[in-house]
Amino acid sequence: MKGKRLFLYLVVFLSVLMLTPMLFAAEKDIKIGVLYPLSGSLAGIGRDLQRAAELTVDIVNNKTPGVDIPMAQWGGIPSLGGAKIKLIFADHRGEPDRGADLAKRLILDDKVVGLMGAYNSAVTKTVSAVAERYGIPLINDSSTSPDLTNRGFKWFWRTTPHDDYFNKDLFELLKGLTEGKVKGVKAIPKNELKNLAYVCENTEWGSSVAKSIEGFAKEYGFATSKGMLYNANSPDLTSEAKALLAAKPDAMLFASYLSDSLLMIRTLKGMKAHTKFFWGQDAGFEMADFAKTLGTDIDGVLTRTVFIATLTKVKKVAGQVNGLYKQKYGDDLTGATARAVVGVQTWAYVLNKAASTDPKAIQKACNEINIPASDLVMPWAGVKFDATGQNILGRGLIGQYQKTKEGTIDLEIVYPFEFATANFIYPFPGWD
Repeated sequence: MKGKRLFLYLVVFLSVLMLTPMLFAAEKDIKIGVLYPLSGSLAGIGRDLQRAAELTVDIVNNKTPGVDIPMAQWGGIPSLGGAKIKLIFADHRGEPDRGADLAKRLILDDKVVGLMGAYNSAVTKTVSAVAERYGIPLINDSSTSPDLTNRGFKWFWRTTPHDDYFNKDLFELLKGLTEGKVKGVKAIPKNELKNLAYVCENTEWGSSVAKSIEGFAKEYGFATSKGMLYNANSPDLTSEAKALLAAKPDAMLFASYLSDSLLMIRTLKGMKAHTKFFWGQDAGFEMADFAKTLGTDIDGVLTRTVFIATLTKVKKVAGQVNGLYKQKYGDDLTGATARAVVGVQTWAYVLNKAASTDPKAIQKACNEINIPASDLVMPWAGVKFDATGQNILGRGLIGQYQKTKEGTIDLEIVYPFEFATANFIYPFPGWD
């Protein structure tokens, strides 16, 4: 009997030994659900965000020579035995209800340890509510409505600056123009640049931009003579353009996704519009397809962003990661795609700090993480979250599209003033 019992113990022991590698292998992938608009009118930006996220995961999962940041040497998450991050992408199509349903599916069916996304602030709003309900971490890389970090959520962290940061930059630039701080431009009398008008799409994001512009205009002593919200993805913006021109603003300000920004520029060009200052709030105005489609028609147009390719000349790691992205996809990183890079990177650093995939451990790591500036492609002081989940070390840039001698179009940094890479074009050339 003792012999049989010993034999049975030995069989069980060997079976456990055989199964252990299988169980360990099954746990090697750390699944993160990523929600982006991969079809519909925002499919272009969704595709680019997905590419940037996938490139960053490759850098984390596979040792990547020539990229001088710690995670490029990891070959997986070190504190989790080299476990690999696996991104599971879901297409929310820009629809908030769909985003919420997909988030629930990723949590309950795919068993993701956390979420990232969702670009559209309106979708991020519903997705984050689902994450909060289930106690699942959501790291938001690219949504900028200020309200998202004003809800008291405990499972939501945002790496990008929000629109209040960016709109403050806009008014600092306007103020700088009146004070002679802008490269290549003498001080402009404030009464020649006081009358502002804005046109914003009417989802969560555009509405918050409009509200923020109104607040900063009062704070900085500017006047908004016209403010309009329009239906996103409108087939025609003629009436909005006419109303805008009728206000005769010194500065035109916009918040539009890609299809709307292209339509607005073409409509205003057809009307031979003129103004002194023409600014777009990121989104459609900074995508690679914006410049590719419109070419020199955007000479003098401004966009806020967080990344401009000329940064690669002064920030080594930005040049290294941008080089990999351009080699693989043919485009430079933009503010949107660079934010996706930082989003995945933050997930990697958080997982390594947590040394666990337990939600509570990840939550604690998010609240304590402090990624240094030297590890980021961005010109930020780092990634560190306050009690609301907002990264307090981010900052924005403002770029201006400028026509080159060769007849192409480049995006040059004009703000912050100390980073300016070209003389500012003022007034806006308009279209004849």
